[in-house]
Amino acid sequence: MPASESLPSPVLEIGTHWRQLVQQWGAGRNYRAVADTDSVSLQFDLDDMGRTLTVRFMTTKRLLVAFVTDGHFLRHDQLAVAAAASNAWNTEQLNPMLSVWDVRGPRPCLAGVCNLPLTCRVTQPDFDALVSDWVERARQMFTRCHQVFKL
Repeated sequence: MPASESLPSPVLEIGTHWRQLVQQWGAGRNYRAVADTDSVSLQFDLDDMGRTLTVRFMTTKRLLVAFVTDGHFLRHDQLAVAAAASNAWNTEQLNPMLSVWDVRGPRPCLAGVCNLPLTCRVTQPDFDALVSDWVERARQMFTRCHQVFKL
């Protein structure tokens, strides 16, 4: 086989290989990664906002879930505006789904959520493209929340 041709990427089941897929995606972009027993978190800077996005990947019984947050905690007087921003984003974009997390807790924040069924099968390049799209949309989402809604 000529050097210019490469072998096709293997198709991997998300439920079995999610950590490998996430870590390879992050390594290819030089994102800071932290893994624990339940999750893999990756961080990257939002240069135009001076904030850092964190994407935390974890699984439920049926899903690979990616939670995205910008590390900014909301004041209680910002909750109504944050809910309006979430509603506007979700009506227009749908993905990632934006919501206000921990509303009754001491440190509510905005978070985006994306997911895939664990039974999904995907190649590394396809996973990379999908998750990169999630991250780009999350960048847009948090930039809009910061610029338009002052969150």
